[in-house]
Amino acid sequence: MESTRKAVVIGATGMVGKQLVTQLLEQHTYAEVIILVRKPTEMTHPKLKQQVVVNWDELQEYEAVFQQADVLFCCIGTTIKKAGSQEAFRKVDLEYPVAAAKIAYRHGVRQFIGISSMGANSQSRIFYSRTKGQFEEEIAKIGIPGVHFVRPSLLLGERKERRAGEKFGEVILRWMDPLLKLGIGQNYRAISGTMVARAMICIARRDQTGVYHYSNQQIRKIAEELSQE
Repeated sequence: MESTRKAVVIGATGMVGKQLVTQLLEQHTYAEVIILVRKPTEMTHPKLKQQVVVNWDELQEYEAVFQQADVLFCCIGTTIKKAGSQEAFRKVDLEYPVAAAKIAYRHGVRQFIGISSMGANSQSRIFYSRTKGQFEEEIAKIGIPGVHFVRPSLLLGERKERRAGEKFGEVILRWMDPLLKLGIGQNYRAISGTMVARAMICIARRDQTGVYHYSNQQIRKIAEELSQE
């Protein structure tokens, strides 16, 4: 099959983002991958056509990047501690992805596949979950034909920064993993960034229209499709 698809990835330097870009570059269905970053990375590949260093507050200046893109993958995200405030967190996890999705929509993108979170709910009393719920709602309203949100549990993998709370949770969930393999517990099992990236690629390949949400358990099942090929 001839490679024809063009993917744009935002959040390409995070744990899932790096895995996603690496796997996309290995997919025969993608002829071109473009990443938007704050600073240049060391990634190189014939299909990695551009690493666009952007000022996220002036994203409209980079509209040309989104032209003829088939899929916008969104792995962008931070923590309140790293962002410095709830306002700064909202910019990264809500405002920037929505701005990118609106630009991509104007240029005809067919699919949006983004990382959300378990418990995402725009009415939640928890700031993080509320922001993620608002992220989902705002993206879904834009009009992109296929909108997909993956909602993983705690992510396992190498990060650039250490997150003490997540590290503690990772230890606990690894210990509890055998107990979580049945029933509702499957949605709480820790999951690798590699597996989440794999599922996102499978979802994009389906090219379905509509708005979809994928639980932790569903992410694992979808990722197995690519593993078995």
